[in-house]
Amino acid sequence: MRPQMILDCQAANPSALASDGAFAPARKPSYASPMRLRSDIYVSALIRRVFGLGGFAAVEHKGAEAAGAIFIRQRFRDGLESLYAPAPQNFFSDEDDGSRKFETRLARVEPDIVREALDRELRFDSDLWLVELEIDELGDLFPVVKPDI
Repeated sequence: MRPQMILDCQAANPSALASDGAFAPARKPSYASPMRLRSDIYVSALIRRVFGLGGFAAVEHKGAEAAGAIFIRQRFRDGLESLYAPAPQNFFSDEDDGSRKFETRLARVEPDIVREALDRELRFDSDLWLVELEIDELGDLFPVVKPDI
């Protein structure tokens, strides 16, 4: 009975056999999306890059280490602030590389408005990260996507 089962496997999938007649090792599984960098590592790298550019950065609220959402508050010298939040899933394509993307939630507004928005987000998700940056130009610190209008 055993040899018949092997022959059935050969007939169903002849490429499963190696050239010497033995079964070939199983292929590694391919995943739908690549692994995403942990939140704590991403935040740490972002802070280092900001300091490297001569700016200041600090963690205002520490979230879940592995997968907490990351919000970025940018403070300007004139007292205004911008808020960047994780981009919605519709900004990601099927061929996406798995990197984090951000959207501009609030741009150059009064600090009270940013604080109110952050308070609402923290009530909804207490595991989020809040990183505060004091740097005039973001450059390529993190990808900011714009909606297609």
